Amino acid sequence: MNVKIGLLGATFALIINGCGTSASPKIAYGKVDKTPYATAECMRELSRGTEIIPSKKIDKIVVYKGKRKLYTYRNGKIVNEFRISLGKNADKGNKISAGDYRTPEGTYTIVRKKCDNRLYKSLMISYPNAADRARAKAHGVNPGGYITIHGQPKWNADGHGDAYTLSHDWTEGCMAVPNGAMDILWAAVQNGVPITIHA
Repeated sequence: MNVKIGLLGATFALIINGCGTSASPKIAYGKVDKTPYATAECMRELSRGTEIIPSKKIDKIVVYKGKRKLYTYRNGKIVNEFRISLGKNADKGNKISAGDYRTPEGTYTIVRKKCDNRLYKSLMISYPNAADRARAKAHGVNPGGYITIHGQPKWNADGHGDAYTLSHDWTEGCMAVPNGAMDILWAAVQNGVPITIHA
């Protein structure tokens, strides 16, 4: 058992560098990727807008970093509650600069949905906002960007490693959810949905 967990952790450390920036396992030349990370069908859905299920749409997302929880709302009522992983330095405060491995705090909107061949699917938020840019400027640093809610790395496509990934903060600042949760968000979230991230 300890060997298995050790190998899982080693695999996790090798593959993941958070927020979609690290390389995933290579697919042999000429082979077709038939995992859930194959993006062609996902991109077709997005182009047609058919990924949204109207009866499942939500109108707000709220994240509590300290609780490692993400909530979705419709008409003021909680619809879903998901466990999340955060940036590796999430407990060190608000994001200030690119590369600080912190998850931002503030009010944003979902600005893009992306089919990702490394981290399943992702919802990009409108970080940095004006306050983020001003804070970074005061520190003489670049605020960074490309903060998302995303799914799991390919090695955890079937969710067998969710208990491990959800017990660690491993992203570069993004919020990571299990792929099942990502599927629910994917069908419920349209561009423009507000997201508030609390400490």
